[in-house]
Amino acid sequence: MSETRPVAVIVLAAGEGTRMKSATPKVLHPIGGRSLIHHALAAAAGTKPDNLIAVVRHERELVAGHIAGLDGLQPAPQLADQDDVKGTGRAVECGLELLDPDAGGTVVVSYGDVPLLATETMNALVDFHVCGGYGVSVLSARVADPSGYGRIVRSDDGGVDGIVEHKDASEAQRAITEINSGIYAFDLAVLRSALARVTTDNAQGEKYLTDVLALAKADGAAVAALTTDDVWQVEGANDRVQLAALGREMNRRVCEKWMRAGVTIVDPATTWISADTELAADVTLLPGVQLHGATTVETGAVIGPDTTLTSVEVGQRAEVVRTHGSLAVLGADVKVGPFAYLRPGTDLGARGKIGTFVETKNAQIGEGSKVPHLSYVGDASIGEESNIGAASVFVNYDGVAKHRTEVGSHVRTGSDNMFVAPVTVGDGAYSGAGTVIRKDVPPGALAINVAPQRNIEGWVASKRPGSPADEASRGAQDPGEGSQN
Repeated sequence: MSETRPVAVIVLAAGEGTRMKSATPKVLHPIGGRSLIHHALAAAAGTKPDNLIAVVRHERELVAGHIAGLDGLQPAPQLADQDDVKGTGRAVECGLELLDPDAGGTVVVSYGDVPLLATETMNALVDFHVCGGYGVSVLSARVADPSGYGRIVRSDDGGVDGIVEHKDASEAQRAITEINSGIYAFDLAVLRSALARVTTDNAQGEKYLTDVLALAKADGAAVAALTTDDVWQVEGANDRVQLAALGREMNRRVCEKWMRAGVTIVDPATTWISADTELAADVTLLPGVQLHGATTVETGAVIGPDTTLTSVEVGQRAEVVRTHGSLAVLGADVKVGPFAYLRPGTDLGARGKIGTFVETKNAQIGEGSKVPHLSYVGDASIGEESNIGAASVFVNYDGVAKHRTEVGSHVRTGSDNMFVAPVTVGDGAYSGAGTVIRKDVPPGALAINVAPQRNIEGWVASKRPGSPADEASRGAQDPGEGSQN
């Protein structure tokens, strides 16, 4: 372990979060494409602690299952269960039970509902704590309105005398604008010793973590506070109003990060980008774009306006307009939309097109192939340089099972075709307008099954006499028609 690397980061996630008024545990509410607890654990993991611990209780199985499903966190989070004793002090005490009794070093305590707290800030707190030789270090912030927050009370030499809760503060103390974030770095031995003496003898019957400061100071340990200039990093989400505010601020920061990396975002106020999305330089995002999940967009691509993509791969120079898509792959130089719906399994090859009012699902469309208008392509593969006529439907479901359609390369199909799967259309084949393809079409063949057209002359005059159509048809007839010369 390096000198300043923490022996553990303990993330408190046991609370009920009643002000959310939700059946979903507070720490599972999402912003920026991740749950609150995912943001918190990712930031904590970035400090490279020996142990990453989440303390859980409310809706334990839901929260534990969610944490177990988070990929890429190193070290993998361990779970500690808080018992019936309430309070942040007890929660930390339960977390410490997972550590080796002989371990030493720095323990960081954070929260599962502080999504903007950055790894860099946590590292700065640990460095401050270790280099200063402190027993307890608290992260503080200065705010214009500190109402409701605990105040950092400093001594004349700048050290921390203690933390006073708002309800217990004097008028002079309430004028203090430096607040306690509740995020700490502790010397492990100091923390263990103090927590063993913290009681629940208070109005709430809780074991408070803040009580550790006074006990540590009485034992002779130095207590200090590191002030951050970025108040958003210590803001928690206690209700849905705060959740939305944090979401807006997170998105503002994400958009700013990508713009500084060379992405053009025409209107950041209407553009939402998840924490897991990756963008290349010279991507352009037009107004009304939402990029969720593990979406990736390569250089030169233009997305939007009014487009929502979730875990979609977009190739270089692609144009995606007014499209909704998920779990799809779009190659280089493709054109998609407007009003296209890309369902999972869509794979459009380079230079391909999925056009206006086209829905695709589990469809592999080869390079240069086009589905331009008003069509559904489901459970199908289309080769290279083929064109699917307007208003075509790949009939993939027989009422019991799904079946696939295979269309070859350099195929030209007519408008209003029905491909009744399972069926294969060979390379270079054609089909006529209105064809229902129920049998395989050999390479190079023309498929047609439309009956000859039959015109019943005089039908309007006979069946709709005196109607506007009848008058129009009479006026359109040659005045000399039927006369004998």
